[in-house]
Amino acid sequence: MEMDGNRTIAADRATVWAHLNNAETLKACIPGCTELSGSPEDGFEATVVQKVGPVKATFKGKVVLSNVVPGESYSITGEGKGGVAGFAKGGADVVLAEAVDGTELSYKVEAKVGGKIAQLGSRIINGFARKMADQFFDNFQAVVEGTDAEA
Repeated sequence: MEMDGNRTIAADRATVWAHLNNAETLKACIPGCTELSGSPEDGFEATVVQKVGPVKATFKGKVVLSNVVPGESYSITGEGKGGVAGFAKGGADVVLAEAVDGTELSYKVEAKVGGKIAQLGSRIINGFARKMADQFFDNFQAVVEGTDAEA
């Protein structure tokens, strides 16, 4: 499954970049994230609890950053295992550019799932993945712009 999109965030590129590399910001923005630790240099380890259709699972995984161009772009890849529920793995290319109202964040995501989750069908999986991406970027934009009460 592939998807892409972009957001204009009302903040300068340096601020957006700092948040993209901050474990606390990422934990607050990832739907269902209960733990996130690590650093951009060494990678992040995460625990995420999600329900996809009738399947609820706790995914534990690692995320690594590569092709890093500070202040401009990076590639993020990761894999999470949810026990009998299955696995999810994928990556995203994230690019920042100057915009009239702040910073334009563009992303291209590729993801794969397996196990029980994959048996739910592509319509459910694709809808869930789109919802997760939208929630992440809504949360990220709110935190960076300071409109989130917990920011």
